[in-house]
Amino acid sequence: MASLLVFFCSAGDILAQEELSPDTLSQDSTMVMGDNVAKVVTTSVISYAQRLQDRFTKSPLLITILYIVILYSIVTLITLLIIILLNRGRMQREEKQKTYLLEKYQLLLMEYLFEEEMQDKALREIERIANNRMNRQVLIDQMIDLSVNLQGKIKERIQELYLRVGLKRDSLDKAYSRKWHNNVKGFRELAFMNVRDANNKIIESLNSNNEILRMEAQIAMVRLSEDNPYAFLDLLEKPLSLWEQVTLHELLIQHKLKVPAFKQWFHSENLTVLIYALEMVSWFKQRGVGKEIIALFDHENEKVRNSAYKVCGEIELKTSLPAMIKKYPVESYANKLEILLAFAKVPDARYLAFLKMVLDTEDDVQLQIQATKAMENTDEPGISMLIKLMKSKSEYKNYQIIIRHVLDGRIY
Repeated sequence: MASLLVFFCSAGDILAQEELSPDTLSQDSTMVMGDNVAKVVTTSVISYAQRLQDRFTKSPLLITILYIVILYSIVTLITLLIIILLNRGRMQREEKQKTYLLEKYQLLLMEYLFEEEMQDKALREIERIANNRMNRQVLIDQMIDLSVNLQGKIKERIQELYLRVGLKRDSLDKAYSRKWHNNVKGFRELAFMNVRDANNKIIESLNSNNEILRMEAQIAMVRLSEDNPYAFLDLLEKPLSLWEQVTLHELLIQHKLKVPAFKQWFHSENLTVLIYALEMVSWFKQRGVGKEIIALFDHENEKVRNSAYKVCGEIELKTSLPAMIKKYPVESYANKLEILLAFAKVPDARYLAFLKMVLDTEDDVQLQIQATKAMENTDEPGISMLIKLMKSKSEYKNYQIIIRHVLDGRIY
């Protein structure tokens, strides 16, 4: 240590004896400032470390707590690592087992369904393999996958096998489970296998706060209904979401279910159900609903009235036009527009005076355009009236721009 000190002192004397240029002085001053900053930082760190050491020395309890926390953290990490590795190994084994079971069940199910002489043997083998919950669940899933693409007697034989093996008990346990995701699985399995033993639980779930469970209950009720696949709508209190409406409609089309008379829900207190019923009347072009739809023109809800006007246009209900004329002056802007769209879809020259009145009295351009389109759609009578209006030079209204716009074939 002494020799190092002598060395640094000698080096300092040598540097002091040399002639220093201004640049050298500048560089030296920068180095000196840097050394000073480094010394200050080093001193602060050393001082802080000494204070920490003094605190720990005076607080043995704090040190003990820190040791315990560190030890607990290490043990926890090691335990979690072991659990993760064990769980990963278990999942890999289950995946291999499921792959094997799928191949085995596919072969056995084909033998049971399509080879009469192998049926009893296949049944015994299926019962032997399906001896625990996981194996039985794989079998149920495989049977559902098969039933999706099969119809008639083959599908009935799958349902018969489902009952013979006792898989219904597994599905019922899931349906009545306290966990909603198990309920979803149970409802789906029972619906595919046409088992109605859990209908009370399914009906109870129709108004669940869980959207997924609610939709699955609706689908199950559609599948399990014998006469009216949409009977559950009478029990529905929650709003019927757009996604649920699309799913139910696709289910009806895909499985060629019996289409009910949707006018039976025109008095539903659930407005989403009422509007859905109106849309289904339009989709399936159901007739004999004129009086019921016209009665909805007086409904207190604006959206219901809007849907009613729209459906009248889509099913070309001419008897509704006079009623719409009466409602037009007191309706909202959106509903006025829907009424004029209905007149355009159901053109009738008898109502040209009404459309001309709209053209004269309305200041909104969109309403005027829709009234002009409705007049044009009546063919010769309406077009002749529009041409006369376009050529007239009334000071009250200037029709030229709107009528020319509507009659321009390059635009429409």
